[in-house]
Amino acid sequence: MKIGIVAGEASGDALGAQLMHALYRQHSDIEFLGVGGAQMVSEGLKSLESIDRFSFNGFLEPIKRLPELLNLITSLADRLANVDVMIGVDFNVFNLKLEKQLKARGIPTVHYVSPSVYAWRRGRANRIERCADLLLTLYPFEPQYYDDAQIRTVFVGHPLADEIDPTGDRESAKEHARQSLGLSSSSIVVALLPGSRYSEVNFHKELFLETCDRFRMKLTHELCQFVIPSRQADASATLRLEHSHFPEVDLKVTEKSSRLVLAAADVALVKSGTSTLEAMLIRTPMVVTYRIGWLTYAIVRSLLHTPRVALPNILANQEVVPEFIQHRATAEILASHLVTEFHRSQTEQDFFAEYDRLHHTLRQNNAERAANAVLELIGKNAVST
Repeated sequence: MKIGIVAGEASGDALGAQLMHALYRQHSDIEFLGVGGAQMVSEGLKSLESIDRFSFNGFLEPIKRLPELLNLITSLADRLANVDVMIGVDFNVFNLKLEKQLKARGIPTVHYVSPSVYAWRRGRANRIERCADLLLTLYPFEPQYYDDAQIRTVFVGHPLADEIDPTGDRESAKEHARQSLGLSSSSIVVALLPGSRYSEVNFHKELFLETCDRFRMKLTHELCQFVIPSRQADASATLRLEHSHFPEVDLKVTEKSSRLVLAAADVALVKSGTSTLEAMLIRTPMVVTYRIGWLTYAIVRSLLHTPRVALPNILANQEVVPEFIQHRATAEILASHLVTEFHRSQTEQDFFAEYDRLHHTLRQNNAERAANAVLELIGKNAVST
């Protein structure tokens, strides 16, 4: 069996590698061809191109390189023309164009990870059906947005929910994480996740550090420590520079993982995105925020179709965690709600009940379910031909 699989980013490389491993467990005689990173290559991928060809900076570089990318899509379509199925892992614009070319040649196509049609362009669902025969979604609310499209959609769960044990000892994990980070076991630890990109960190740094300053002043009799995971040298440098304006804030910038930092924390201030899901799965109380430029926000606001931006709130269809976006995101508001969430998590016995319910909803043995759906598509295609 020959399977084409293409991922263009680190997150897709991890997801693709897990799927490949699950497919091998069910069908040992598989040749994988396509594009991926180190994790997919370690699972046996025969790489047709380097994943580095998809590394872009900013908004202009992809536009400048558009002719190169279009040629690359056509070239990959030619080299994958004899596979039994083509799987595009996220990397939506590129992979959907590649899938469309291969589907036109009669090859079954799978798109793994739904674009955010629930938040943005609803009509995009109909365009996806022209590219893929099967769509694998990470969230249970996504298939409904494809009800009017002629595409089979399967909810397979989220890999993070499988990786993180919902029955784990939170206090033991917290103590271990604090030892690894060199934090006090008796202090109140606040995790700060302002974003992974330099532009996001640069935009949020003042707001986050001012919030820290106000938080510690509200808890005057407590030792407060603040931790930011950052593996980018330029982002770490700008955080340390901003920290000089808030000398009373006990701040630690670490290259260790966001998961470890969240495990060590009593409460977290998190930029909207996947980190909100990670915090929920680790059972870290949080306040969610996001700020962008005013002109960009005006454009985004006009296109957005969802009243909520934090993934736990979207999953629950109600406010599970406080979220404050744009003009509502002030240091005073964020600090006050961080204090409230911290105290609630310490005193309310059922504080994490909704966190746990959502965790179990997403914990579906993701890779195995995805592999089953792919093999079923190949089997159906073999019977029909």
